[in-house]
Amino acid sequence: MTGTGGELGARAARSRALAVLRVRSRALAVALLPAAAEVILLTGAATGQFTGQGWDTARWVVGVLAVLVLLAAGGIALVVARARPAASPTVAVSERSAPDLYRMVRDLADRLDVPAPSAIALTPDCDSWLEDRTHPAHAPPVTRAHDEPVVPGARPERRPAVPAPVLVIGSPFLWWMRVAELRAVLAPVVAGTGPSAQPDIAAARRFVRGLDAAVAVADAPGRGPLTRGVYAALGRVARLLLRGCREHAALMERGVATAAAERAQAVDYGPRIAAQEQVGLAYAGWDRLLTKVALPAWRMGRWPSRLDVGVAAALTELSRRDRLADGFAARLGERPACDLLEEPGVVDEAVSLLTARLFHGGPAESGPSWAPVDWQAYPEEVVDRTWRAEAARLHRVLDSLGVSPSLDPATPDPGGPTLARVLDHLTEPVAGTAPTVPAPTAPLDNENGEVGEDDEASASTPDGADADPDPATERSALLAAGLSAALAREEREESAVPQGARAQGPDSALWEDGDLPLFPLQPPRTGRELLAAHITAMICCAAVDTAGAAPGLDWLDGPTLLLDGERAADLTPKVLSLIEEGDPVPLRAWLAESGIRPEKPVRLV
Repeated sequence: MTGTGGELGARAARSRALAVLRVRSRALAVALLPAAAEVILLTGAATGQFTGQGWDTARWVVGVLAVLVLLAAGGIALVVARARPAASPTVAVSERSAPDLYRMVRDLADRLDVPAPSAIALTPDCDSWLEDRTHPAHAPPVTRAHDEPVVPGARPERRPAVPAPVLVIGSPFLWWMRVAELRAVLAPVVAGTGPSAQPDIAAARRFVRGLDAAVAVADAPGRGPLTRGVYAALGRVARLLLRGCREHAALMERGVATAAAERAQAVDYGPRIAAQEQVGLAYAGWDRLLTKVALPAWRMGRWPSRLDVGVAAALTELSRRDRLADGFAARLGERPACDLLEEPGVVDEAVSLLTARLFHGGPAESGPSWAPVDWQAYPEEVVDRTWRAEAARLHRVLDSLGVSPSLDPATPDPGGPTLARVLDHLTEPVAGTAPTVPAPTAPLDNENGEVGEDDEASASTPDGADADPDPATERSALLAAGLSAALAREEREESAVPQGARAQGPDSALWEDGDLPLFPLQPPRTGRELLAAHITAMICCAAVDTAGAAPGLDWLDGPTLLLDGERAADLTPKVLSLIEEGDPVPLRAWLAESGIRPEKPVRLV
């Protein structure tokens, strides 16, 4: 150990690990107590000390109780030992695909005088940690040769579990950080393998993970009444033991972290301080990329196959725009950490697909309705298709409301959907004049003109108790309710379509994927947000078809409209003025200035 703080941290961690193990020992003692009492009673009967009808009854009662308690304790111990602990969703990186990365990690372990991690895996997160996968259920299955016979009904063989923790690295770090920065950031993490190898700490961790897995097994649905009662008792016992060792386990992990941090101070301490700035920057860029760029693609059935390349581009763009980040751009000339991979594109694609599954709930493999898209094709494949799909939905809702295609008597049929139809419908009539737009009706749920029960509440007027609190005119509120109902109906139809068998990736068997997405990116959008997005999409379609504009991609803001090669001005205030006040003047002035003709029909999906 390099310092007194590290020695104290290691000692504190071991003492807390022993406290956790004492909880296990007490539980075992309680389970053996009836059996010990029965042994005493039987010994007394054999020696003639405990004789008589009362002692015979006591022996029978205590004996039956001892058997029941031992059976229950054995069952609980079996479940705790065999339950599969939770594992993080990761993409495994073999040594063959990243020899330089493994060499760097082993060199770190040698300099820190700790055991090297057994394997390396990547996760779509801006963090790094050690993960214990010593449980037999975490061992990868053995691959058989094509000519090797398979025994029907036999369980798949598994390789022996890995003896040391797995190093999990956040994939954005590899593409944004330089090699020296990544080594400095990973030093405290790799140093944690030293305390992890201590037998008492390892045993305490296995016990806590087993209890946590037993609670998950007890809470699993789909059991009969009798079995559910048995597992409910199991869950109560496991939770009781977890409460007894929770504080000790937390302090044990704190001591392990302290010891690892103290040990890592001897390796790249100076560069680590500078590299920590890149950790926060990478987190901000990753979050921005997922919410602004990846999410629109996922909603269109496309998944960007180079997300890590995208986060590097987004952070480079941030460095170019932000004067405070100018110093970060100078480091881009150094060797990036992704060069430690033999095929970074293949790894990036696997991580990108896993990201889509975790944050959006997409399928495990590509298909006709779930295809990869590269960044060059993103504007056409995602941005343009998103605009036209939302514009088509907007006009379908207008049709269900009975809105006329045109207010101009000279051109009652403009030959297609127009932006002018939307503007005229949402424009509030001037005081003292009769409205020229037909009175809106409730949005229709199907072709027969019936309103669905699920959509009646969402199609109510703003005067209702559950109406959208966002400010809007009556026409805007009704149109927003129709869009919300239409979008909810489409999502129900998509969820009702059965998906094919899910493919199993290298690490997908280690975690449950029944409740995807595990980490939803955004809460459901309000009616006003949906209406603003659909009107903006209609404006962009009109700009592309009538003014020669083009869809574009901004790494920090997502889909954008390009007019004469430049980003269009922010449309949000002008669109909100139309929605909230029924005032189209600011928006019409911008359309005229940009050369966009709202009366011309546009092409939809």
